[in-house]
This record gives sequence, C-alpha cells and structure tokens, in this order.
Amino acid sequence: MLLRLVRQYTGRYRRWVLAVLLLQLVATVAALLLPSLNARIIDEGVTRGDTALILRVGEVMLVVALVQVAAAVTAVYCAARAAMGTGRDLRRAVYRRVSSFGAREVNGFGAPSLITRGTNDVQQIQMLVLMTLNFMVAAPIMSVGGIVMALREDAGLSWLVWVSVPVLGVAVGSLAARLMPLFRLMQGRIDRVNAVLREQIIGIRVVRAFVREDHERDRFAAANRDLTDVSVRIGSLFVLMFPLITMILHLATAAVLWFGGLRVDAGQIQVGSLTAFLQYLLQILMAVMMGTFMVMMVPRALVCAERITEVLDTEPGLREPGAPVVPGVRRGLVELADVTFSYPGAESPVLDGVSLRAEPGRTTAVVGATGSGKSTLLNLVPRLLDPTGGTVALDGVPLPRLAHEQIAARVAMVPQRAFLFSGTVASNLRLGRPGASDEELWAALRTAQAEEFVRRMPGALEAPIAQGGTDVSGGQRQRLCIARALVARPAVYLFDDSFSALDVSTDARLRAALRPETRDATVIVVAQRVSTVRDADQILVLEAGRITARGTHEELLASSGTYREIVASQLSAEEMA
Repeated sequence: MLLRLVRQYTGRYRRWVLAVLLLQLVATVAALLLPSLNARIIDEGVTRGDTALILRVGEVMLVVALVQVAAAVTAVYCAARAAMGTGRDLRRAVYRRVSSFGAREVNGFGAPSLITRGTNDVQQIQMLVLMTLNFMVAAPIMSVGGIVMALREDAGLSWLVWVSVPVLGVAVGSLAARLMPLFRLMQGRIDRVNAVLREQIIGIRVVRAFVREDHERDRFAAANRDLTDVSVRIGSLFVLMFPLITMILHLATAAVLWFGGLRVDAGQIQVGSLTAFLQYLLQILMAVMMGTFMVMMVPRALVCAERITEVLDTEPGLREPGAPVVPGVRRGLVELADVTFSYPGAESPVLDGVSLRAEPGRTTAVVGATGSGKSTLLNLVPRLLDPTGGTVALDGVPLPRLAHEQIAARVAMVPQRAFLFSGTVASNLRLGRPGASDEELWAALRTAQAEEFVRRMPGALEAPIAQGGTDVSGGQRQRLCIARALVARPAVYLFDDSFSALDVSTDARLRAALRPETRDATVIVVAQRVSTVRDADQILVLEAGRITARGTHEELLASSGTYREIVASQLSAEEMA
C-alpha cells in the first residue's frame, strides 16, 4: 500500500528521482575513493618520504572531495523537490476527495481524523520519500562498494565485516519491529488530541457558561497524557538505538585495530591499507545504520499510508452524474416522491414515505417536534444527502442526474447553524455569486435587516469576519447568512429555522422585506415559531418522519390536533410573557 501510494504520487517527478540516483552514485563513488587515496598517501608517500606523490594524490583527493560535496548537495536539492512535490500532490488529492464527501462520509471518519490524515499523515509520507532519496539510494551503493573496496585492501580482515553487519542489522531491526504497533497507536492518539482540542475551541462559550474549564482541562490532559505515554515509549526505543549503534561501531573499530595491528606486525598488511579498511568498515556500518534507520521510519509511514489510502479509496455517496442533464427551464419546482431516508445503523428511518410539491411563487412551511426530520428533509433538496428510497426532483429532473453546479445555481440554503467563513463581510456575501456588485450586496443586506449594523462595523463591507462568524452575534450571523442567500439569486430558497435568533419585531420586518424579493421563487421554510409560518401557502406537519397533515394555517387549526397543540403552546408562552 505504501509502495503503491509513493509510486503513484512520485511518478510525475521521475526526472528529479533519476537525477538523485545519478548524483548519489557519483557522490558515493567519490566517498569510496577517498580512503583508498589516503592509504596510498600513507603507504607510498609518507613511508617513503615522497612529497611530490603526497601533493599529487592530495590534489586528486581534493578534486574528488569537491565532486562529492557538489553531487551530494545537488542530490539533496533534487530529492527535496521530488519529496515536497509528492507531499503537495498527496495533500491536494486528500483535500479533493474530502471535499467530495457527503455528510455520511465525513461523519464516518470524523473531522479531526480527516484533518490529521491530510496534514500529519501526509507529512510522514513526504518525510519518508525525502529520507529514502537522501539515504536509501546511497546506502546499498555504499554497502556493496565498501565491501568490495575493503576486500581489495585486505581480505584477511573480511570476517569482521561479516560479523559486524549482521549484528548491527539484527539489533536495529528488532527495535524497528517493536515500533510498528506503537506508531499505529500514536496516530490514533493524535486524532484524539485533535478531536478534544477542536471540540473545546468550538464550544468554548458553552464551557465557560457552565464553568467547566477544570473538567475540560482534565479531559484534554488525559488525551495529551495518553499521546505523551506512547511518544515516550517510542522515544525510549530511539534512545536505546543510538547507544547500541555507537557501541557496535566502537567494538568494530577496536576489533579492526586489534586484529589489523597483529597483521601489520606480521607484515601481512600496511598501515595505510589498515586505515583504509577501517574507514571502509565504518562506511559499511554507517550505510547499514542509515538503512535500518529508514526501516524504523517505514512502520509509521505504513500506518499513515493505510489511513490516507482509506480516505482516497472511499467513494463519495453523492457522485457527479456521468452525463449531467441541463434542465430546459429554471423555475425552481421541487418535488419529493415517496422519499425515505435512514442514517447508517439507525433502527428506523428519519423520513418515511414523504411526498410534497413546492412550486415557484409559493411558500411551503414545515413544522414538527424536535427530531421529526425537518432539517433532514430540507437537506435533501440541495442534495447534501441522497434519499435511501424515493426521488427528489428539481424542475422535473431527479437530482442525481444534475451536476452539483446546476443544483447550486438554483438552490440557496440558509442552514440551521449559521456559519460564516474567515474573511470580510463582502467575501462571505459573494460566496453564492462572486461577481455581485457592492450595490447588490447592500440591497441584500437591506432586505435581511443587516444594513444598519454592517454600516456601523469598521470598514463596512470590508469589515473582517472571524472563522465561524464568532465576532458577531447569533442574530447578526443569521441575517448575514440570509443576505448571502439573497445575493445568489436562486430559484429555490431554503430556510432551516433561520429566524430563531431574531426577536419578534425583526423577524416580522425581515419576512415582510423577503416577500417581494422571493415572490417568483420557491420558498421552503422550517421554523419553530407559528408566527413565521402562518402566512405560508401550505404548511406540512411532520411527525416521526411522516407528513401527518398539510394545508394552510386556518385549515390545520381545524383539522390537525398536533398543529393546534403547537399553536396553543406558543400562545400560552406569549401570554405568560
């Protein structure tokens, strides 16, 4: 899985990878030549007092060293280009896939996990590619070349190579085997920390309102402690690794000096050759160490690759049609025929056999108790969800046959939870129609009863808005979202309890201002207040996912006991106030 992912996203940087291979080969060969040249200086120059040979070979060593440095530096640059490009493309692929997900897929993974997969997990793959190109390319060349050059200097000491290399490989490999489950556990606990932190930041006002700072601090501390414990265990293995490698290197050095000194004393090898053999052995061991170090990075990268591939291989439930249909007219006729919707794993459907027809120039209101399926019903119209049964059609065309752009051009929704993006008032209003003029923005704000407070904001249309719109009140946020929908000029307006944060007088003024703006459009309203829906052309009463009554306000007062209870409860509340 890791290999497939790396091959797929590094393929377009093949030229950079080939350049790294060539440059690493040049740098490694140059590094292998230096000990041999140094041995020649000692054995042929120093022992014989041949200064001319020392200078001549020294000049060659200098040129070789310069070539090595130049090749190594350029190889690192090429490797960085390939690795960073791979990371960028992988992040883009994860982002595009997540952007195509519907609510079902996002809820299945969880927002914190998707954020971690698109950032931290991709970074681990990116780092693996970089380290592989920088080290793993040179390691086998250095190992094979070092063995050949060491045997060329003195075959009698070759047994030290055959002993040292397996010992180092087994020692570091055993540590790497213990890291795999710890890295998998670590990524999950990073998800947990992100989830807790994200939840606390979003709900900071609720936390403070209920004075739950200590509880939330303890909850974050527990998640943080779990992550720290795993990190410490991983760090302990790394801490054990480096002294172990150092000990093996020192023991190998001592063995070469001991047994090599005996061979020098017996006249079987010269001092320069012994020095070169020692350098080659250290180069071999360093190459093995680099290889095993990379092996230790692979377990975490494997876990990250699995998590990323899981996202990339998840097909979005809301797919674009292969051959989208373009409706011949732009009326805004919405039709639901025997629609059923169930969430995965639910015991009973949220909507069951719902049918309705919302026509242009008419207002359809939906009322019902909490949990009756009102918001789910509304989310079907812009195809934020697909029904599990029945059909939803727009201007006579089933939604799955329309491109998302076609739906977005006809339908504007003001969600129950008003959300604004970081930017300015103008940038938020232009989300639906980027080319809208300032005059059109002010007209929409005027209709949404938001002009007055926007003009008071520093910068007016260019006034900054924090992420989520947390720097404006709930009522102001709702009115800005309504203005955003008006700027889009859709054929269908969907208001999902979009007036709940407004006082009664502002609600009345806003609804009065909306009528001339939406008189040719289809309007579907979900609301809790009877005053908001009493003037609708048709009112639907939802109970447990079924439409139990429909009609005008007066008709429902006469025919629907549930509607009469809703009206009576609100009248009682108003009288008590």
